[in-house]
Amino acid sequence: MLIQPLKEVLKTERQEFVVEKADHIRFLKERGRFGKAEEEIQRELGKNPDQPLLKTSLADLYLRQGRLAEGRILAEEVLSGDPQHPQALSVLGDLLLKQRFPRKALDCYRQASLRDSRPYLILKIARALKEMKQYGEALQELEKVLVVKPDNLPFLKEKGVILNRMKKFDLALDTFERIKGISPEDPFVQKEILRLRSRSRPETQVLKELQTVVGMNSKKGDAQMRGLLAQKLKGAGLVREAAAEYKAASALEPSNPYFLKQQGFCHYREGNYAEAISCLEEVFRRAPSDYVVRKTLENSYEAQGEARRFLDLLEEVYRQHPDQRPLLGTIRRIRKKLNG
Repeated sequence: MLIQPLKEVLKTERQEFVVEKADHIRFLKERGRFGKAEEEIQRELGKNPDQPLLKTSLADLYLRQGRLAEGRILAEEVLSGDPQHPQALSVLGDLLLKQRFPRKALDCYRQASLRDSRPYLILKIARALKEMKQYGEALQELEKVLVVKPDNLPFLKEKGVILNRMKKFDLALDTFERIKGISPEDPFVQKEILRLRSRSRPETQVLKELQTVVGMNSKKGDAQMRGLLAQKLKGAGLVREAAAEYKAASALEPSNPYFLKQQGFCHYREGNYAEAISCLEEVFRRAPSDYVVRKTLENSYEAQGEARRFLDLLEEVYRQHPDQRPLLGTIRRIRKKLNG
């Protein structure tokens, strides 16, 4: 029997160690422990600076923190050495999806899937198709996995979301009810079931029930339920109360920019421009491609007579996100207006 050369043994052991480390880092990221995760990655990169798996893991971490330019540099660095590296293509696709370029993201995911057949890329392909409003194709992608694993929770959730987008509310409700049978404590699923069931009931009754639910000890820390209550309050014209609930939801789930964005919109609608700016500035820094946020910020700054501050913000964000070319048009327009 041939003895495996020591160099190959060490190489195999090192690869296994990197994969094990990557799993631990993924665990930290999923729990929002970004500082600890970055510390672990940087330590390993110090030992093995050319390891692409570690670089793509760091790029993914940067994306989760909104550090898109840094994430893109790392992903492209890996792709310069291996243009078909599946993890780097996946991260680049995530970045493009955040920047609202779903077609380009889809291309990255499809290329990655040629070398990596794992289901996570099929899920990303479906999400890109969803953002392109190609809902039928997105569902077809999801069914590739659901036909084999009908209880796959991430795929079932995405199916429910897409059916909602298609306004197939009964089918969406059936899907979320099925998920609840598998994972009864999922707050997003509970919120969606309540929202879908309430569509045909009087608004005042739904509001009272939601306020009762949110007041329960078991639900006081449920950001999704507070977000749903805020949505219903806003729909009923109770904008100030909605802002308070969105604020509470954002405090419970600070990594979710949706609540902070909606809080900012409520303040803007109330004419509380300083509060709107405080919320939407943070959202804009995280997602500079969001046109509605940018325009609402512009209007808020102008209402405060602070167009110069808005220009400073635009220039700062553009320096951090040089790939956001549409910002240049707004910068030029504001400069021209200020210079008269």
